[in-house]
Amino acid sequence: MEVFGVCNQSLAAVRKQPGEPNEMINQLIFGDLLEIKAKVNSWLLIESMHDGYEGWVDSKQVKQINNTEYQLLVNSSKAFTSSIITKVDLTHAEGYRYLSLGSRLYQVKQNTFNNLEGEAVYTGEIITNPSNGSGEQVAQAARQYLNAPYLWGGRSVWGIDCSGLVQMSYLLNGYSLPRDAGQQAQIGETVHFIHEIKAGDLIFFDNEEGKIVHVGIALPNKNIIHASGQVRIDTLDHQGIFQQQTHLYTHQLRLIKRVIT
Repeated sequence: MEVFGVCNQSLAAVRKQPGEPNEMINQLIFGDLLEIKAKVNSWLLIESMHDGYEGWVDSKQVKQINNTEYQLLVNSSKAFTSSIITKVDLTHAEGYRYLSLGSRLYQVKQNTFNNLEGEAVYTGEIITNPSNGSGEQVAQAARQYLNAPYLWGGRSVWGIDCSGLVQMSYLLNGYSLPRDAGQQAQIGETVHFIHEIKAGDLIFFDNEEGKIVHVGIALPNKNIIHASGQVRIDTLDHQGIFQQQTHLYTHQLRLIKRVIT
């Protein structure tokens, strides 16, 4: 069995256990590299190479590759789609494919790229070799997902969860962050006072048991962008997230972290 793979679908569900009825805990997007750990029938236990997250994916939704092919992709220049949706003309097959924001393209040249099965033509903007952006740029990237529906385990404009929004917004600016909110809370420097918050800072929230269960990205003027029902912008204060529409606090503030110093 090949030990590596790459997602060659627009999106692929990563599940807690092998089988379609099982819970989706993560999502691969086009171009994500992975290591294959085990196989059960048509399901692969994989580890996402960009964040070390494990889960089960249908083997029909990834392309298995050998070590040589994997190294070629790893060492190729990084390019990510920066349009909300990128249309891809599959020159080697019939029809089109539509890629979500943040999909990785390989061997890009003159509006074409290696589609992992042949050359393809794309329509949309890309970011090549993204350098470490500012907190303001991270916040702006998050705004591109505004109104995207909440989806547990999601990482795309068609559905995204709170930590997925954080991970993708930072990815588009050259940073590789862990997948879950609890893991993200372990990185960066603590900001001790709310009046010291800067755009791009990570704001964490806990439940009654003290477990971190939610994360958002700080915006200017004491606002926060986060995925709750949908990606939305709400007010932030020392108590937590306040929704103007309902006049209620929805999340209890626990911790503030600064990744970009």
